[in-house]
Amino acid sequence: MTNVEDEAQVALPTALFALIAILVGADLGADALGASAGAHLWLEVPVMVLAGAGVALLWRRLSFAEKAVQALDRRLDEAHADAARWRQEAREALRGLGQAIDQQFERWGLTPAEREVGLLLLKGLSHREVADLRGTGEQTVRQQAQTVYRKAGLRGRADLAAFFLEDLLLPAAPQGQP
Repeated sequence: MTNVEDEAQVALPTALFALIAILVGADLGADALGASAGAHLWLEVPVMVLAGAGVALLWRRLSFAEKAVQALDRRLDEAHADAARWRQEAREALRGLGQAIDQQFERWGLTPAEREVGLLLLKGLSHREVADLRGTGEQTVRQQAQTVYRKAGLRGRADLAAFFLEDLLLPAAPQGQP
């Protein structure tokens, strides 16, 4: 629904209830002046009709709102299901990536400490953060990182990241091609 439609759905019941308030005020004034029963009925019948119309409009709006909420709930449930499916697929892909990284570290002949440093560097941690996590000195981590790069035949952290990410970031194949 557009804002104009929303405003119209609010404006009509508001106008009806404002008119009811005016008619009730006129009815009270007529009662205070001792108006005849006929004049009294001419004021109360429209009040009753307008009040009924206002209730019907608000009931209809509530019904539409409930349907909209149900539709949003369905969309939210679908989004949650899609997110759960994506997380599961991502976990499986990352598990495979983790295995591939470990196999490559093994091919490079990295020690367990060098593997850990290499993995933490791939995750984007600084030398200081790696040292803090491992309980070693920053200089030790720098030396281990240099050993990882040397054994891998790479120049540094950017090359290490590119080595593993290059094939993951391939452009999508054109339509109709695998």
